[in-house]
Amino acid sequence: MSESSTSSDDLFALLKSYVGREAGPPHVAADPVNLPMIRHWVEAMDDDNPVYIDEKTAASSVHGGIVAPPAMLQAWGMKGLKPNLPDGPSALDELMDTLNRAGFTSVVATNCEQTYDRYLHPGDHLVGSAFIESVSQQKTTALGTGHFITTRTIYETKQGERVGSMTFRILKFSPASTQPKDKESAK
Repeated sequence: MSESSTSSDDLFALLKSYVGREAGPPHVAADPVNLPMIRHWVEAMDDDNPVYIDEKTAASSVHGGIVAPPAMLQAWGMKGLKPNLPDGPSALDELMDTLNRAGFTSVVATNCEQTYDRYLHPGDHLVGSAFIESVSQQKTTALGTGHFITTRTIYETKQGERVGSMTFRILKFSPASTQPKDKESAK
């Protein structure tokens, strides 16, 4: 076996050791679900469903009151531009650092899937707990060569009621060369 394949095998074994680990400590949303943020969201998305902002219509609906658009699930727990970071690196930070040191210095989000267990109501205060679900073997894509990393976040209220989840996948990669392949293409 060549040294490069052994190195690649050793790297993949190290990467796999992160699977199943908590990506970081649980994150408590800075604010509970609230009408002003719902209003901003529906205006930005041009979503005119009255159960999101019209109290009278929402009260007479199956929901019995205002609810947040389900797609806002992730928005409630986003850390903002100046997040309060935990002491020390998380498992996800360590995984990213390992990939950076191995030459996989670029990142692109590839897909996100959410599931909704129930609608969110103003006053719900969410906690997101994320773990590293999978790390792929090295793959070559049009962007370059790298590893797909999948995390799963479970969202619960502060009272422990599960309200949804999100699977988020990125490609951590080394960009493909942008140099011309031959002299003809350089002209």
